[in-house]
Amino acid sequence: MRRAIDLARRGQGRVEPNPMVGCVLVQGNQLVAEGWHRQFGGDHAEVDALNHAVGPTRGATAYVTLEPCCHHGKTPPCIEALIQAGIQRVVVAQVDPFEQVSGKGMAALREAGIETEVGVLEAEAKFLNAPYLYRIRSGLPWVIAKWAMTLDGRIATRTGDSQWISNETSRQRVHEIRSRVDGVMVGIGTALADDPLLTPRPAKSRQPTRIVADSNARLPLDSKLVGSTKDFPCLVAVGPGAEQRRCEQLASLGCEIWRGQQEQADERLEPLLTELSNRGMTNLLVEGGGRLLGSLFDQNLICETHIFIAPKITGGHDAISPIGGIGIEQLADAHLFSTTNLEELDGDIHFWGHLKR
Repeated sequence: MRRAIDLARRGQGRVEPNPMVGCVLVQGNQLVAEGWHRQFGGDHAEVDALNHAVGPTRGATAYVTLEPCCHHGKTPPCIEALIQAGIQRVVVAQVDPFEQVSGKGMAALREAGIETEVGVLEAEAKFLNAPYLYRIRSGLPWVIAKWAMTLDGRIATRTGDSQWISNETSRQRVHEIRSRVDGVMVGIGTALADDPLLTPRPAKSRQPTRIVADSNARLPLDSKLVGSTKDFPCLVAVGPGAEQRRCEQLASLGCEIWRGQQEQADERLEPLLTELSNRGMTNLLVEGGGRLLGSLFDQNLICETHIFIAPKITGGHDAISPIGGIGIEQLADAHLFSTTNLEELDGDIHFWGHLKR
């Protein structure tokens, strides 16, 4: 099962909104096949493994990281392939909470006379697919907060200078993260200050949608975000008071306009996230600024963080901090992590982890 989980991870950034799934087929003590869900719309892990079998599959045991599907989607049900291949036993890490599966796949296998077992390395499998499970449960994308800061917790000097706080290795890691998410979001302040492109480099076949939280449609028409819409999608999330003519100008240049109805920008965040989830977005990377990140933290909408800490000190009472918003009143209410990781990147420190929910 641990091998199946390792295989499943290879689909990260390619299979969403589907979950990452791996499968290992064993005949006695002999490995018969390995497979994983390689890309959205392609064969599921069980079928991929069967297609790569190097020996007989009848009587074999299948180790699968997620309950095999029993419904017709973009591909036929996996349970049919397992039954037809003569699999004798299916060991699953966890039940799929998707309502069209959710125990039905295991029940169908048992009805076909196949021995089943559930719960092997369940915690590890759930951690791997935390974004998928969260979206199924909440109807929201898994929101990943990212920022780079100095040792004294600043993302820019008092004059607003921020390029570059982190080193080249850290910035390359950010591009790797961008390459596996469905959307990259910034606030209008960051868009105005940095004029970012927000694309992964080198370019990948799967491009995240760039999203700007821009209440009054202030995104410059000559910005990099607007100028690159022919190659990379850009969505501008505006408020009810945004000037219609300005929205039409942005739309004419290739931007998609999403207009929230709530007067307050903070109140539009969850409806926007719901809209992104409904479009199939599982992972959303938010790269700032402080007001946007602060609002997301205030509403407990952040699921994971990636923080790049550079061995530099700016000082300055007016130097800019990464997180705005209201914040907490008591340290007992601080946002805590369920998992934490540290890695040195040529002198920078990369901290990442999942927040407790």
